[in-house]
Amino acid sequence: MNDEAQNTMGTPTPEELREQVERTRDELGQTVEALAAKADVKTQVKDKTAAVKEQAASASAQIREKTAQAAQLVKDKTPEAVQEKTAQAAAQARESAAQAKRYAAEKTPDPLLEKADRAATAARANRTLLMAGGAVLIAFLLIRRSRGRNR
Repeated sequence: MNDEAQNTMGTPTPEELREQVERTRDELGQTVEALAAKADVKTQVKDKTAAVKEQAASASAQIREKTAQAAQLVKDKTPEAVQEKTAQAAAQARESAAQAKRYAAEKTPDPLLEKADRAATAARANRTLLMAGGAVLIAFLLIRRSRGRNR
């Protein structure tokens, strides 16, 4: 029997078998790639992090816009006399703060200023560590507080 006779009886030709094998290989390759993508947790975390950052940036922009609108609305509805008095009070508060700062700088001993400067520099250098420690402390206090209420 020739190839045509076999084909009419339902038996595939060698060319059809090759095409079928090639399609199966392609499908298998796609399946393996999909499984590899699902198993790549690091990439999934990066993608999710990028999406969350994008959402946070969008939310932040919306909040800034709404805040600016609210501030403008308050400013528009506030009488000019009140705005002037508020500006004067703010200027007085800034001047008082500046005077207090000068007074504190004059009266604080130099060794104490040096220690405070070193502590501030160390805090800036170890900001992440300090924030992590603060978060742990807050978590500890919250857990302790919740356990105290359950008793």
